[in-house]
Amino acid sequence: MANSKQARKRARQAEGRRVLKASQRAMVRTYVKRVIKAINGGDHATAMTEFQKAQPIIDRIADKDVLSKKKAARLKSRLNKRIKALAA
Repeated sequence: MANSKQARKRARQAEGRRVLKASQRAMVRTYVKRVIKAINGGDHATAMTEFQKAQPIIDRIADKDVLSKKKAARLKSRLNKRIKALAA
């Protein structure tokens, strides 16, 4: 346990950040699941619209350092690749 006043404050701040980032990560997962569900359903138009909704969310969360920028790019690339395969 934190012994100094400063350490207690840092622990409180860290906990607040942890809760916020967990919520943001869950939101990204939800949007990704919607895209995957549309892909598995075989509907290209729906998958594309869901992907277009998910893209700015993923980018925003990556800018906030909740996800790394490389992981966000990899995620978008893989989803886009699956959508393109669906169209073919």
